[in-house]
Formats: sequence, C-alpha cells, structure tokens
Amino acid sequence: MSKPDISVVVCVYTEDRWEDILAAVASVRAQSRPALETLLVVDHNEALLERLSKEYKETGDVRVLANAGPRGLSAGRNTGIAASHGEVVAFLDDDAVAERDWLLYFAEGYDDPRVMAVGGRTAPIWASGRRPAWFPEEFDWVVGCTYRGLPPGRVRVRNVLGGNASFRRTAFDAAGGFATGIGRDGDKRPLGCEETELCIRLARARPEAVLLIDDRAVIHHRVPEVREHFAYFRTRTYAEGLSKALVARSVGAGKGLESERRYTTRVLPAGVARGLRDALLGRPGGAGRAAAVVAGVVTAAGGYVVGSVRARRGGATFSVVRIEGAER
Repeated sequence: MSKPDISVVVCVYTEDRWEDILAAVASVRAQSRPALETLLVVDHNEALLERLSKEYKETGDVRVLANAGPRGLSAGRNTGIAASHGEVVAFLDDDAVAERDWLLYFAEGYDDPRVMAVGGRTAPIWASGRRPAWFPEEFDWVVGCTYRGLPPGRVRVRNVLGGNASFRRTAFDAAGGFATGIGRDGDKRPLGCEETELCIRLARARPEAVLLIDDRAVIHHRVPEVREHFAYFRTRTYAEGLSKALVARSVGAGKGLESERRYTTRVLPAGVARGLRDALLGRPGGAGRAAAVVAGVVTAAGGYVVGSVRARRGGATFSVVRIEGAER
C-alpha cells in the first residue's frame, strides 16, 4: 500500500526563536521519508514574515505564509491546512526538532483507512541541561511534552497532542478546522487544548475514526529557562483549567473531561505517592514533586471553575471555521 504524501506546518510568531525555526525546518528536510512540503505560517509579524521569505526564497520545498485569520495558533494552523497539498497534514512546534524517522512512523499509521490522526512522543530539552528536581513527569504537558501516564507503544487515544501530530486531510472536511478562541494567542495566557477539542469533534463527526499515538515518532522540544520555574508551572496549569472549561462547553463535560478523570484519579495520586516515597528515601526533589502535583491539580481546578463561569456568562467565545481549500 502506498504511503500518503505529508505536508508539514510550522506556526511561528517571534524572531526570538529564529535559530529554533531554522532547526525545525532543517529537521523536516532531513527526514528519511521526505515531506511533500514545509509551510511556515507567520502569525501577524511582518518583520519575521519578510525575513523568512528571504531565507527560503530560493527553495522549492519551503513556503512562507502569513496567518490569514485572527492572531493565534489555531488560525495559523488553519491557514497552513488550507494552503497545503498533502493527503496528510503534520504539525511541528517552532521550537522543536524531529528525529529522522518522524514522518515515516506517521505515514505507517495511515495504512489503516480508519485512522484519521497520528501523534507522537515529545521529549523535553531543558535549558538548564536537566529536569528541575521538583518538576513531576506527570506534568510534562505544562512544557508541551509527553507526560507520565500516557500508554507506551502505538495505541488508540482520545486526542493527539498538537505540537507533534498529524491528521488525514479528510478529517478537516468532516470536522472543520481548529477552533479559534481556544489555545495560544500571541503573548496572552499560555492556553491550550485546541487539538483536544478538534479530536473530540472529529470523533463525533466520524464515529468510526481511529486516533493513534505512536511513541516512535519522536520530536525534541526546547524548554526555555523561564518555564523551569514554579511561577510558570502555576500559570500554565491555571490556563489549562480555563481551556478545559471551553472544551467542555464545546463538546460536553463527558467527552471533554473523559481522559482527565482517569489522569486525576489514577496517574496523579500515584505521582504524589512516588514523590513522598522518594522523600522518605532521601532522594532529591521527592517532596517538591509531590507538592507540585497537588498544586497543579488545585490551580487547574481553579482555572476550570473560573473558565466555566465566564463561559456561562458569555465572557469567553470560540468559533469553528470550515477550511477553504481543504477539499482536493
């Protein structure tokens, strides 16, 4: 069976990540299974748009585009989807690099025609050179990485993780694009969950759809020094609660919080126990990790309550758009 052509979309927004952007593109170009094209979508930054256009002017495999929608990651991804030509559209964070067989493993997942999305494993590259002793692996999603509690291997999941994911193009025909108003929006709060909402919406539109994570499809994601501190941890977990409230409003609390219930009732208590055990054994950071798990739950729950109240009062809005050009 022939493997699908894959377009890779990288959304970018700041010149501060210039070297990271170049490294991300280079990792796509070095794939063992070549991408059909790489699309750099610039989020309302004219200087960066001009600079990248000059950088890749002479190349035929990299296209630089301006975000055609409102500011934010969701609209940037929708712009990339609409402009792409591949049967599958993959997404890579602008501060990450993919291992050589990343796209190969994505492509293999689509041998089954029921598969609508394939995600991978995201490993952190800590700016300090090592994981902070207090930082629990159960909360690696705070820094955009795969967290303890996800099943290993190639497994069926409710949703893929947006910075290392791919979708069959027909998924967007069935469900529409990423919802604007959910997820990252320039320099505002570090929100998320736009891929969660899309995946749940896709499963409703196509009940037979299969979504996979293959942990062999690996990318390495940079974690800047500022995100190694508890202040960011607290801000990000609170923002996750806000985002989950919007997801629940869009698709219902049943599906919107289905995976989170298992995570909070099984994975996190085990993390607290592991941290306390390490503390008793005199291992560095054990007590801090246990405390961070508890703090993360409390702040995320607080964000969810606030987000739910705002959503009911109409203070938070989002919209799902049909992607023009997705049908090819």
